[in-house]
Amino acid sequence: MVQTVNSVLVLLGEKKVVLEKPHILHRIFFSVRVLARLDTWVDMKISFDDPLFLSHYRLNGPDKYFEATGPDIFQGNVWAFNNSDTNYWLMTSEILC
Repeated sequence: MVQTVNSVLVLLGEKKVVLEKPHILHRIFFSVRVLARLDTWVDMKISFDDPLFLSHYRLNGPDKYFEATGPDIFQGNVWAFNNSDTNYWLMTSEILC
């Protein structure tokens, strides 16, 4: 079992892969957290192997955290798109086994 924790700077208007697809091990948990004050309004999109963000999960307002767990969770690249008016750091974590 392996756990990785990473911080990624996503500039305003930037699209970036924040978690890469595991190649050997199997992902059983991952999370993406926007590092911002509680009273800060954030507009960040999270996409699952969709760099065009046609289908996405939105972290905005007070919601600054996404996590998934279990044996059948998404195994591909996780993208982030910063739709806010400032740069944000994301903290990502995943557990592979």
